[in-house]
Amino acid sequence: MTAFPPQTLSLSPDGPLLVSGDATAAARWCDQARQGLGHSAFLLVLAATATAAVPGISAAGSTPESRRFTAAADGELVVLGPASPRPHALPPLPAGVSPALISWVVLEQLRLARLVVNAGVEVAPAVAHEQVPGCQPAACLSTGRALPLQRVQDLLRWGEDFGRRWVRRQPGALLVVGECVAGGTSTAAAILQGLGVDEAGLVSGSLRQPPHQLRQQLIAQGLQRSGRPSAALELVAAVGDPMQPLAAGVILGCGGAAPLLLAGGSQMAAVLALTMVLARARGQPVAPLLRSTAVGTTCWVAREPGSNLALLLERVRGQLRLPQAPQAMASSLNFSSCAHPALRDYEAGYVKEGVGAGGLAVVASLAGLSNPRLACLCDQAMDQLRGVDEP
Repeated sequence: MTAFPPQTLSLSPDGPLLVSGDATAAARWCDQARQGLGHSAFLLVLAATATAAVPGISAAGSTPESRRFTAAADGELVVLGPASPRPHALPPLPAGVSPALISWVVLEQLRLARLVVNAGVEVAPAVAHEQVPGCQPAACLSTGRALPLQRVQDLLRWGEDFGRRWVRRQPGALLVVGECVAGGTSTAAAILQGLGVDEAGLVSGSLRQPPHQLRQQLIAQGLQRSGRPSAALELVAAVGDPMQPLAAGVILGCGGAAPLLLAGGSQMAAVLALTMVLARARGQPVAPLLRSTAVGTTCWVAREPGSNLALLLERVRGQLRLPQAPQAMASSLNFSSCAHPALRDYEAGYVKEGVGAGGLAVVASLAGLSNPRLACLCDQAMDQLRGVDEP
């Protein structure tokens, strides 16, 4: 099954691949993003859900206990880099290495500002970050009571305030929004299903083979116990996670006034769908939001045989009756020639996306950083990581 049309958006062979949307509109977005690179920034949203503790649901850490530290460790790697000692070690993975390594390399090469926000994690990162007041991790989505509704509203409001400040202080600048939420693809699937989108079998995940059947069991329990709420924020409170309302708020706050890249795959598809529903509920036009916002992911997600981001976004468009298909693109970064087995594991499907890696790799290509060069730099970063973590 082909997950996206093999169509590039630039003259460079390293250009991003079109996953969803009109090629002309996507190329226009890329031009605006290039123009906004000078003052751009990366907003990393850290959050947690107890869904990650369900056996067999996540590979963002080999054990449920290790996944409690995933967000903190990834946030520290993005800020401190692989050559510096970090307070929290990266959780062991079944294979591969955290995509936060890719994100750090791109951020360093492009000299992008990075902003970390704690939207509700079990273990906070030991680096400078903002914390949403009253934030807390979500309960397992199967409970149907993942978050208090007031917390969801607070997270949405924080995101909106951030978005408004961004376009006021950095007009036209590119904002890249990434996430680290172990178990977040399952809450994404729950939000999409709750919004009426047929997502079964289409949502990716950190495991080599996405746990579609187990997810559907958890979602069915959560939606049944919550009474299947029709209001979007109540749906997030029932089966979502803290990242989703905050990221949706950022899009709403920006209001289409700046190029915005949602760096991720299925989770960002859910954020985009949630945003469209919230915008319509308040009478805010969705067309400007769709034109200014794009999803950016990796080719490892876009080509994954166990999911289909292109079809998922098409079903979002159809279910929500959007005026145009959501824009999405994938980096063509390839690790097959890397020296480190942990990087080559990406090509085998053991690691695919996370911590904004795909979106930042797309930005790197727009900035002129070739994929072979980026892969080489990731190899060098692995040398540094191993030198610190394995003395």
